[in-house]
Amino acid sequence: MDVTIHASFLPHTDPDASLAFYRDTLGFEVRNDVGYGGMRWITVGPAGQPGTSIVLHPPAADPGITDDERRTIAEMMAKGTYASIVLATADLDGAFERLQAADSAEVVQEPTEQPYGIRDAAVRDPAGNMIRLQELR
Repeated sequence: MDVTIHASFLPHTDPDASLAFYRDTLGFEVRNDVGYGGMRWITVGPAGQPGTSIVLHPPAADPGITDDERRTIAEMMAKGTYASIVLATADLDGAFERLQAADSAEVVQEPTEQPYGIRDAAVRDPAGNMIRLQELR
């Protein structure tokens, strides 16, 4: 079986702030930007990797979600506990400096050597999503 990760989904609370973070701070390409019913879905991805994307989407856009579930999602996003993604880079220190300099990233953890053998850092994007950035070795 030949299976790859094509897209993952992260919620946004402000599409313009999320677009600026993923495009301008992380340097991702914008692959699609679709509006519908006052909502916006933005697909971004790393340059040179056209088969891998992140879809930034309005949280709780699914019509099957109740108002209570929408409130819970909003509360979890505000705490940074709703969604996360792990990215990787060969230059963790340089990437972290760029993230730290951006007004749109909340630093959670500076670059650290983890006891399980990975060196990583963590920030939250404008919607509160946890972004862990690991160093490639």
